[in-house]
Amino acid sequence: MNNFTYHAPTDVVFGRGVEEKTGEMAVKYGARKVLIVYGGGSVVRSGLLGRVEESLKKAGVSYVEFGGAKPNPTLAHAEEGVKLAVAENCNMMIAVGGGSSIDTAKAIAHGTANSDHSLWDIWSKKIPLEKSLPIGAVLTIPAAGSEMSDSAVLTNEELGKKGGINTEFNRCRFAIMNPELCYTLPKYQLAAGITDIMMHTMERYFIPGIKCDMTDEIAEGLLRTVIKNARIVMEDQENYDAMAEIMWANSLSHNNLTECGRGKDFSVHKFGHALSAKYDATHGASLSAVWGSWANYLYMNALDRFSQYARKVWGVTETDDKLASEEGIRLTVQFFKSIGMPTSLSELGVNPTDEEIHELALNATQNDNLKLSRIIPLTSKEAAEIYTNAR
Repeated sequence: MNNFTYHAPTDVVFGRGVEEKTGEMAVKYGARKVLIVYGGGSVVRSGLLGRVEESLKKAGVSYVEFGGAKPNPTLAHAEEGVKLAVAENCNMMIAVGGGSSIDTAKAIAHGTANSDHSLWDIWSKKIPLEKSLPIGAVLTIPAAGSEMSDSAVLTNEELGKKGGINTEFNRCRFAIMNPELCYTLPKYQLAAGITDIMMHTMERYFIPGIKCDMTDEIAEGLLRTVIKNARIVMEDQENYDAMAEIMWANSLSHNNLTECGRGKDFSVHKFGHALSAKYDATHGASLSAVWGSWANYLYMNALDRFSQYARKVWGVTETDDKLASEEGIRLTVQFFKSIGMPTSLSELGVNPTDEEIHELALNATQNDNLKLSRIIPLTSKEAAEIYTNAR
């Protein structure tokens, strides 16, 4: 087991009706005026935004609304939020929505606290991030795990690049989590979220050569729980207990718990980010579209991990590690298909030319300045092969 530091400081308020505690939690973390960040009109139509605002009023916290967060949050939109937050003298951001709203709120918090610097300069690490503003979240989509993670992602549409930033400043001070808020999600969005939860866990799991029994047990249990309850919620979206399991697994999958002692390898995310940046593909779908190709390309170099995954998560009884690994990969791809996720680029709705695949591979590897994967290092050449095999 490798050395690690685990820190998960977010206050989680979980259960039915807990959105009414938003104001109380905002006051706890010093809110005077809040920028409420949200996406489309669903939180307005459902009445959730109104309930959050009423809670803030009761707590004596003023607020201003900032809607329009996109499924792949953009730099330009976050910059608009920074201008508004600075003009309104907001000292806290509260996201109402899923990972896109939360990541947008994180970016606005960083940009507002450092308004004399370019947000992209901060995001691209040209300028160190040394201060920010507090962030809260009212979660409506179990997917990105952003409500407890130290990460956030933005797309710079001018450059055609999607990138993430990891910092303790990304940690939400509190997360309000009511599974009932997920009842009306479109099925595709729910399935994409379930896929992202699994990927956040698997991308920490398939790193060979490190013994981490406790972390493995947590990850395997989380994956089994998600698979079991995903099948339930895809049929009965108002099953509270099943949705609660999905929502809680979402947070645990990306708050660093499942990487303790092992670390992480987000190479599939790099492949997916390049696809999302170029084609505006749904994040979870961009991951499922390439995962099978990625796994089949690499599994022989990590047979111990892939075979253990097959046996512990899918109940595969095959004793030969190679055959067990192949069956685990097949069952995973089959599961993604069963919940309506694409498992190839053509199913994702894209048909890149060889030249476009080369461009995607360079984007994923940051022009070959980043070698992907902790299983074996992948350059743009190998990345292009994985994209090609995913067609």
